[in-house]
Amino acid sequence: MFKHWKSGLAGAVAAATLAMPLTAAAELTDGKVKIGVLSDMSGVYKALEGPGAVTAAKMAVEDFGGSVMGKPIEIISADHQNKPDIGASTAREWIDADEVDMITALDNSSVALSVQGLANDKKIITMNTGAGTTALTEEQCTPYGIHYVYDTHALPVGTATAMVKNGGESWFFITADYAFGHSLRDNTGAVVESLGGEVVGNVNAPLSTNDFSSYLLQAQSSGADVIGLANAGQDTVNAIKQANQFRIVQGGQKLAGMLVFITDVHSMGLDIAQGLQFTTAFVWNQNDETEAWSRRFYERHNAMPTMVHAGVYSAVTNYLKAVKATGSDDSDTVRAELGDMTLNDMFVKGGKILPNGSMLHDMYLVEVKKPDEASEEWDLLRVVSKIPADQAYISLEDTKCSLVN
Repeated sequence: MFKHWKSGLAGAVAAATLAMPLTAAAELTDGKVKIGVLSDMSGVYKALEGPGAVTAAKMAVEDFGGSVMGKPIEIISADHQNKPDIGASTAREWIDADEVDMITALDNSSVALSVQGLANDKKIITMNTGAGTTALTEEQCTPYGIHYVYDTHALPVGTATAMVKNGGESWFFITADYAFGHSLRDNTGAVVESLGGEVVGNVNAPLSTNDFSSYLLQAQSSGADVIGLANAGQDTVNAIKQANQFRIVQGGQKLAGMLVFITDVHSMGLDIAQGLQFTTAFVWNQNDETEAWSRRFYERHNAMPTMVHAGVYSAVTNYLKAVKATGSDDSDTVRAELGDMTLNDMFVKGGKILPNGSMLHDMYLVEVKKPDEASEEWDLLRVVSKIPADQAYISLEDTKCSLVN
């Protein structure tokens, strides 16, 4: 299936190239490459992506040399405010008026699905680094949509598996009430049930909830072994802090943060977060390469990078490599090249972008350190185990993406 998809696209690209003057394939459509970073710059997801994504994208451009084929590379950015209509409107203006070549970040699943659909209609590549829903590469996959850092299938493979095997057999979910939260809850529940556990209840909480007390009391009264937090960013931080006030963990229940970022752990502090396990794609001090890049990022952003920040840097870098390799910013040409590439940088080793848009790479189960284990302010996590790429992500044999099946 994979080879058939690639050969068809490559053949179309080759035919189009032959039909053009010999110099056309080596030209950029407007004399530059323009990349849009569309993120939550002011709301609940600001810390995990937001302005830091712009910093990471600009670092990628600088490290690439600032130009490609002698033409400048430009980064533009905007705040989608976690509203799909604003995200789509911004993307439309970028594509139609500003001639943006690629859009990245998109840290809200509803926004991401809206923008990916629009961009597909206009044949523009999106490299989603922040949103989680598997719909991006499953039911709503597109030829130009790439899901780069994580998804709601990869997250529970590590976290839920570990917790069920350690006795957490019954689960109650507190779920962010939109596409991401529902996808994360459903995927996590499927993992729990596949291992012999059960889901005993769920309650939906609006995005940007400040008071989780009523939801936590429902979860506490359910008697579930595990309270699964199918949310992210400040919502996760608020829920865990308030659970600590209710002494839920002290009462014998466990908390499972299904999407946690290092910025969340830093915000909570080790006294509250210690022992929390979660799945991530990146740990800033995992090795010399990740640490060197992360300290450079810290100098600009005054915080260590989340997996999303590192993913933005990697996505922009590899997009530019594909443009350079093909001598073109034509989306079909670049997307075919990205599908052929093996991705290797400080974020990913041996990464592959599949026909459904999923970027296949290893994930990591991590645990938050105890206060006396941290060697410095941001030394917060230790790696428990590696989750191989072929276990973390939906296989092409099982995908619902129409591009494959």
